[in-house]
Amino acid sequence: MGIPTPVLQPARTAAVDDPAVVTWAEAGDNMTARWRSANGRPAPTRVEVVTDSLTADEANRMASQGIAMLWHGDFHNARQILNAMDRRVGAGKKIAGTPAEKFYRHRQSRSHRARILGLLLIPLDPGPVVPLRRAPDIREAAAEAYGDIGESSVVSLHELVGAIGAHEWRRNGVYVDALQGSIHPHYGTFFPTRSEYVDLVAAAPLPSDTLAFDVGTGTGVLAAVLARRGVRRVIGTDNEPRAIACAGENFRNLGVQDRAEAVLADMFPPGRAPLIVCNPPWIPATPHSTLDSAVYDPGSRMLFRFLNELSDHLEPGGEGWLVLSDLAEHLGLRSRDDLLAAVNAAGLKVVERLDTKPTHPKASDRDDPLFEARAAEVTSLWRLVPR
Repeated sequence: MGIPTPVLQPARTAAVDDPAVVTWAEAGDNMTARWRSANGRPAPTRVEVVTDSLTADEANRMASQGIAMLWHGDFHNARQILNAMDRRVGAGKKIAGTPAEKFYRHRQSRSHRARILGLLLIPLDPGPVVPLRRAPDIREAAAEAYGDIGESSVVSLHELVGAIGAHEWRRNGVYVDALQGSIHPHYGTFFPTRSEYVDLVAAAPLPSDTLAFDVGTGTGVLAAVLARRGVRRVIGTDNEPRAIACAGENFRNLGVQDRAEAVLADMFPPGRAPLIVCNPPWIPATPHSTLDSAVYDPGSRMLFRFLNELSDHLEPGGEGWLVLSDLAEHLGLRSRDDLLAAVNAAGLKVVERLDTKPTHPKASDRDDPLFEARAAEVTSLWRLVPR
């Protein structure tokens, strides 16, 4: 059997300068398709059609020149080329320097890797389907990452592979000991691959069981833990609609929807509560993609905003729980003095700090470029009250 031909159209003149459109030459025609990226990456400006005859070395050479490769061959062969490109781009020298220098060089390396791997493209026909031989059924995964696809499109294979993996996480769920159950993360919503900070929220003494806010709820895991602990009403907020849909679905699956709700809001919901929990992104650095925003908080803006506005949203006698790793301190990106000064400037004081050591594999992986910082890391729950 031959390889199915993608349903692609000759390019429209007006589309050439459209940042959401990819154009290329094929069989004497100028072709066009809609560019889609769930990570917010710009459309490649130079695209060439490649087939199964492409080698990994040729792919790396083209990518290093900024040439995107639109695959017209066997899907599994494309996956093999992508894996081979990853091995080549991932090979490099050991990173040296101060902890902060290692961190930034590591991020540069990761960004370079994402850029190179993102230049291997595949077509999507409406459905969506991948019009390549031996292509899997990607309809659900693509819909979760890109939404409705009703026109011929082009996506990064590396990103689509990530979307397929995210769909598997969502379908199978992630078991959380503190819940004695699973959460099902939606694409683009941060979920707890590390359990230690969830366990801190499950163990800290509750100041009240009437009402709690979970600021930046994500999958809703901390809000669900509080509801399971007996808090009669928990409001989880997030500024991402995907997170609100995800948290609401998890509340229903866990049977806590009568206690927990998810609300689209920028930080705090209206009113005051005797308990407000926040687990902000831990690393004060600039996100390189949309998905990075769950991990990187430029200038510690969310952290400092939570501290500065906490007192205005606490009931008298209430507590704020700040769940935060000190990894940024070990990387030289933020000092403990900076954190304590921000707490003091916000008119807060620390009642207690509950600490736990990480148990994830990277904490013991000596080949990890940030091993020293990860090995020293401590995650804490800071119990804060107004002074």
